[in-house]
Amino acid sequence: MTTLTLRQARGRYLVLLGLRWFPVGLMIPVLTLLMLERGLSLPQIGLVVAAQGLVVLLLELPTGGLADAIGRKPVLVAASLLSLGSIALLAVADSIGLFLVVFVLQGIFRALDSGPLDSWYVDAVLAADPDADLERGLGGGGAVLGLAVGAGALISGGLVALGPIGGISALTVPVLIAFVLQVVALVALVVLLPEVRSARGVVALRESLRGVPTAIGGAFGLLRRSRILVALVAVELFWGFGMVTFETLLPVRLSEVLGDPERAAALLGPAGSVAWLASAAGAGLAPMLSRRIGVAPAAALLRIVQGGTVVGMGLLAGPVGVVAAYLACYLVHGASNPLHLGLLHRQVDGPYRTSVISLNSMVSQPAGALGGVVLTGVAGATSVSTAMLVGAVVLAVAAPLYLPAWRATRRSPAVLPQAPSDRLVPSDRSVAPDRSVAPDRLVAPDGSVSTGAPVPAAVDGARSGVSAPGSGSGANPTDVRGIEPAKPSRS
Repeated sequence: MTTLTLRQARGRYLVLLGLRWFPVGLMIPVLTLLMLERGLSLPQIGLVVAAQGLVVLLLELPTGGLADAIGRKPVLVAASLLSLGSIALLAVADSIGLFLVVFVLQGIFRALDSGPLDSWYVDAVLAADPDADLERGLGGGGAVLGLAVGAGALISGGLVALGPIGGISALTVPVLIAFVLQVVALVALVVLLPEVRSARGVVALRESLRGVPTAIGGAFGLLRRSRILVALVAVELFWGFGMVTFETLLPVRLSEVLGDPERAAALLGPAGSVAWLASAAGAGLAPMLSRRIGVAPAAALLRIVQGGTVVGMGLLAGPVGVVAAYLACYLVHGASNPLHLGLLHRQVDGPYRTSVISLNSMVSQPAGALGGVVLTGVAGATSVSTAMLVGAVVLAVAAPLYLPAWRATRRSPAVLPQAPSDRLVPSDRSVAPDRSVAPDRLVAPDGSVSTGAPVPAAVDGARSGVSAPGSGSGANPTDVRGIEPAKPSRS
């Protein structure tokens, strides 16, 4: 990796993140309506969207391992090309079969895209300054993501309001503009994201691909040896389950309050755009909160506060109160993401960063599916408000899972005694001809750091995507309904 300053790394990260999510914002308001216009029924739409989620679930971890094995840049370029193909097909698709291909391509794109950019940014920052404030950049990324999606959604509405252009329907115009912007994003990715790999060519690619299972196994190995990582990934289970409240149940709750589904839908359009802006504001405030009370305590506090906002959505009587609680929920959600991802990244030094981030993101898929089944079942058997209260409790009870990370930060750093290499994770995967690793830092399973002598590579054939030490949320990430998953900023 070409050495970048902190300012350069952060600037490039934010630009690339904004370009990645702005086309998504353009497509969010029109996607479902476009499929209806092209002749699909609502059950058919649900089927093709579910196909995307299934693809993501199957490929999330393997593609994370691929990014760790062959490098972040080639994976991101491949993801962008797949996105271009899916958007181009979306512009002309007119049958359930073609839309199914669109969403399968989008699922592969999302799986490839989940994590590598965040990992590249963290690597670049830690290469410039091992003590850098990761939450500042990740928080800025969450803010840019929310602004890009919110602005894209608002512009998309304006474009549709202008009506058809020539023979192009009004709902297709934002899709075509999204395609052009995706081309711009791909060019920017090639130009702005430097990455140096030790070897190139077919032989190097084949050897790197052999390292994919190694990267996946390494991620699970880190998880087995670190109770902090286990606790952080477990947070995602509760988070994925509880998010059903403000993604699936909120429209139903607002419809109950207003007594008119059409009025509820009309109100949720602009409210959704404002919610993304609130998420961006929350991400911008996250570093300030973490500096004041600490990253882990702030993350735990926000889990409880988010549960409280869901309680507000479930119990407040008027539409103003429900929408205000909804916006507050997204504000907290935006602030939570960079803190959670920052804690996660700090536990992973070495070649398996993207794999661990993908593992964290992957567990939210079955958790969200389970939450959808359980909470909608509770809503049907009792009431929507009761189901939202159950979801609120699930969100809040995840707070204690940040305690292991908090305890680790309270301990004074101490030099660890020399330990067997399989108990330590090298933070630098620069591979010498004899495949030995010369790390400048060693990270023990509890997250503490020491200096140490070179240790053998954990597994032969593994490759880091970059040569810098260290490395999402990529939430991230972050997720959008339809052509993206439902979580607002989890990549």
